[in-house]
Amino acid sequence: MSSRAARNIAPPAWTLAVTAMLSVQLGSALSIDLIAAVGPLGTSWLRLTMGAVILLLLVRPPLRSIRRNDIPTIAGLGVSTGVMTMGFLSAIEHIPLGTAVAIEFLGPLTVAAVRSHSQRALAWPALALAGVVLLTQPWEGGFDRVGVGFAALSAVGWAFYILLTQRIGDRFSGIGTLSLTIPIAALTAAVFGIPQAAGHLTLGILAAAAGLAVLLPVLPFALEMLALRRMTPTAFGTLTALEPALGVVLGLIILHQQPSALQLVGIILVVSAGAAAQLGGKRSRIRSEATPTPSQGG
Repeated sequence: MSSRAARNIAPPAWTLAVTAMLSVQLGSALSIDLIAAVGPLGTSWLRLTMGAVILLLLVRPPLRSIRRNDIPTIAGLGVSTGVMTMGFLSAIEHIPLGTAVAIEFLGPLTVAAVRSHSQRALAWPALALAGVVLLTQPWEGGFDRVGVGFAALSAVGWAFYILLTQRIGDRFSGIGTLSLTIPIAALTAAVFGIPQAAGHLTLGILAAAAGLAVLLPVLPFALEMLALRRMTPTAFGTLTALEPALGVVLGLIILHQQPSALQLVGIILVVSAGAAAQLGGKRSRIRSEATPTPSQGG
């Protein structure tokens, strides 16, 4: 099959992004027991480390294709991935999954708003923001400031992750660069995660971390890199408005975290914004400067 024919039957970019979000939220919901055992920072370190091992077994790092000016982007993406992971898992230890995702969503929402080039495009982030406000309900008392702070830190990491992932995706073919960035993320998390997890590691915990690593980071990060190669930052950033809704739904199903009626209205708003964002979100194909090789994957 020719490369042109393969591109013609490739799934739409927005389906890759949505599948990645489902994997992220499922992996987050299923991480609660692991967080209880080794802490959120320890869980971040274990999942990222297992993910790095899996990626290194599957794909070869594209070391020969790396140029000197690529190094800051690769390092920055690795560090932002580690910060995003640690912040989010620390947040869901304190606040409900859906609330944490809604706050974290402010990162890509900011990317969508800043990078949009038309007033019409700004309508969808505005609608998503209204939904996020209803989901988080900042006027209510009893918010855990620590949890909100960790979610906000994750939002910053997510914003940089989106921008840097697209830059990496435009430079390299396949998902080989994940075998560079995820180990950097694991090293970033190790600084805080190893002290928290020390003394609590068992074969069962290591096996659980390996399974969760497939759901996050391996599968979603690979799908997001492929999606960002074919979408604008505005379209991708706004499409992730679906993620707070997915977090609320999976929080209800798996963690039995019941949303209020007002939060259900917020879900409708963010889903509407996310669905509308896919319209006109395809990017013109950008030729990678790196020479694609089978060992890079994808």
